[in-house]
Amino acid sequence: MAFLDIEHLEKSFGATKVVKDFTLDVEQGEFVSFLGPSGCGKTTTLRMVAGFETPSTGTIRIDGKDIVRLRPNQRNIGMVFQSYALFPNLTVAQNVAFGLKVQGADKGLIRERVAEMLDIIGLPELGDRYPFQLSGGQQQRVALARALAVRPKVLLLDEPLSALDAKIRISLRTEIRAIQQKLGITTIYVTHDQEEALSMSDRIVVMHEGIADQVGTPFEIYNQPKTRFVASFVGTLNLLEAEVIDPASGHVRIGGTEARLGRPLPAGRVTLAARPEMISLGAASGRETALQGRIVDVDFLGSVIRLRADVAGAVLAFDTFNDPQRVPPRMGDTVTVSLAARDLLLIGG
Repeated sequence: MAFLDIEHLEKSFGATKVVKDFTLDVEQGEFVSFLGPSGCGKTTTLRMVAGFETPSTGTIRIDGKDIVRLRPNQRNIGMVFQSYALFPNLTVAQNVAFGLKVQGADKGLIRERVAEMLDIIGLPELGDRYPFQLSGGQQQRVALARALAVRPKVLLLDEPLSALDAKIRISLRTEIRAIQQKLGITTIYVTHDQEEALSMSDRIVVMHEGIADQVGTPFEIYNQPKTRFVASFVGTLNLLEAEVIDPASGHVRIGGTEARLGRPLPAGRVTLAARPEMISLGAASGRETALQGRIVDVDFLGSVIRLRADVAGAVLAFDTFNDPQRVPPRMGDTVTVSLAARDLLLIGG
């Protein structure tokens, strides 16, 4: 049995079902992200685990214990919100100590735990300050320390970085992951930011319209998407329509070019997909399928040139490195792009 076991969880608000038959096993110490657009059910699922929403049906067990009927403060769960939710009239140290005081911990333990938490989040000298005297990133670190101070069995984070600027988000997500790994705490992280999910997670649950569309490692989610939604939501995706000539061998025609994928395909017409990094400008070793196209957009970004080309009736986006000795293509230029047919993804429903 997994440490956090969620089975057939559903939640309806009136006639609207926002979470549908959600099942997930999370191992102890695992970092799992719920990834998806607004309204997909990821925060509602998190709130049911936390106890802030009651499931319509389903079970939630932590370490073998059913917690569905327990109040939030009985579940031994730490929660970090997007809005920090710090007490403005309490100092940093008092905020971190709050949960311990509610538990009735003795003063010596509280002082020791607060000092430990402030050291872990890298703010040992700021215990006497108030939240308004801290930056957004520092406030979120304090919120994390407060959640961890009570030694919860599970840590839940609901879009904790979305209110911060880009540079701070990148730095803080690295710190959160390092702290989680150091403490070995089982963690569920809700985000709509695919880069956050890919960089931080042991596994990702991609959610769409209340359903877990796919569960897998970041590598699997990005490279082996199971549905059209997962393929299009995670990363940039180029779609190519192809006619299957021989289903058994995966022999297809893309525009006027034939290619062999080397794996069985359904008969008829199929949609294939290629990530930008699968496409090269001109000939490239190991990329045997050459397609003709016309450049429709060029963005010079310094070390990288981002290109878009009309190929076989589809606009493909891909990057090439800047070469000072080579002038990049211009809009309207006819070009050859190459890719390995075996890397093309077959996109399902």
